[in-house]
Amino acid sequence: MKYIITLLLLFTSIISFSQKITGNELLEKAIQFHDPNGNWETFKGELFVIMETPKNTPRKSRIRINLPEQYFFIKAVRDTIITEFAVHKGDCSLAVNGNTNPSDALKKKHNLSCERAKMYKNYYTYLYGLPMKLKDKGTIIHQKIAKKTFNGKEYLVLKVTYSKEVGKDTWYFYFNPKNYAMEVYQFFKDETKNDGEYILLSGLETINDVKMPKNRAWYFNKDNVYLGTDVLSKKAQN
Repeated sequence: MKYIITLLLLFTSIISFSQKITGNELLEKAIQFHDPNGNWETFKGELFVIMETPKNTPRKSRIRINLPEQYFFIKAVRDTIITEFAVHKGDCSLAVNGNTNPSDALKKKHNLSCERAKMYKNYYTYLYGLPMKLKDKGTIIHQKIAKKTFNGKEYLVLKVTYSKEVGKDTWYFYFNPKNYAMEVYQFFKDETKNDGEYILLSGLETINDVKMPKNRAWYFNKDNVYLGTDVLSKKAQN
């Protein structure tokens, strides 16, 4: 009986806490879990990511991020094609199969452009910088926290939108109520249409004392169709 009472008290306290905690408070607790020493702001490191998709061979990427120097680099290998994109303080460089001055035809064939280089920079620094990136200017943190069940597990859910100049999507971040680890996130372009995707996170890889999701599995919201998985590691994988 004593054990049952203890469980009931714990369950009640979790419910009560989820009702009282604000969006800003939940975000701070999640950041404390993922980046306890505030290292992301001056992050300088290397990531290795294998992207696995159902209809393609894996793409292996080597990524360098140096936030203080405003430098980003990605070298991606798929089959016999090697592409490289770099952005340094707004300037970009491109290469394919070692050719650092590709022709317009090669650029078109392999989708090489400064716009794409900046897209990769924003994509990887945003996703691997979460939840810390939710402190960026233009991010609107909704203060009402929801308690939801997703894939049979309960979460504290933070809603995030953005100012017009930053983005139009609506995001939801799902945090473990026990340790505030980020375990799912989801975005919609038009929530009434149930479009967009959700991403299941599993495992952790600690790089420069920042806890990042090791596996990110992507699915469509509408029909749960599996899209692919990104697998993160500290070292290059064969």
